[in-house]
Amino acid sequence: MFQSPDVVWLNTSPSLQCFSQPLLSYLSHQMIIASWDYSQTQDEASPLSFAVVLLHDYLQSCTQPVHLIGHSTGGLLGLLYARQYPEKVKSLTLLAVGVDAAVDWQVHYYAHRPFSSRQEILRAMAYNLFGYHTECTNKRLTKILRQDLNSSLSPHSLFQRFSLPPSSVPVPLMVCGSLDDIIIETDDLYGWRPYLKEGDRLWKCPEGKHFFHFFQPQLVAEQVFHFWKSLRLSNSVCGSLKI
Repeated sequence: MFQSPDVVWLNTSPSLQCFSQPLLSYLSHQMIIASWDYSQTQDEASPLSFAVVLLHDYLQSCTQPVHLIGHSTGGLLGLLYARQYPEKVKSLTLLAVGVDAAVDWQVHYYAHRPFSSRQEILRAMAYNLFGYHTECTNKRLTKILRQDLNSSLSPHSLFQRFSLPPSSVPVPLMVCGSLDDIIIETDDLYGWRPYLKEGDRLWKCPEGKHFFHFFQPQLVAEQVFHFWKSLRLSNSVCGSLKI
């Protein structure tokens, strides 16, 4: 029997899904969590609009609005969906999503690709995204990134970069990033400030790089729980004031 979730994690990369598991484990202690997964073959285009349609088909089965949460391109998808179907979204939490929500690690990869080999860039990206590790771990991370290039929903390619003009979000919004993330830097996060509404939040994790939710899952979960709790309290107050 289908149990309508409280929270839907948006996974747009099968190869990177493993890095979300620690956070989802913490969140599942208090909420019913579902993971919505999208993947594509290497030869397909990256139709974000089609992914929005598929996500809407899934959320139609939910009996109530849900909290959407996503990292990088998963967050981009959540943002596009929330702008189109705000009545289905209780809140949106973006992890490592800058004010140009389309920016992801692949933008940096393709910017360097004309000047270096694929393998050289991926090895450097593995270090930049995750920090120092053993040679064995770096090889594994490089393989994961190579798989992500072939199967994620990222809208970028060697010949085209996609950009999303910033604007406000019609649902409660939380934006999270890490102080040592070289993909979504502090200025990219602060760029959200003009678009935040009353009750929206912008939070910076002290460390953890681009995948800070993997390295600091408990801390991130606590901040997200605080955000969701603030929404419940606000709704409770508004309900009490109704005549």
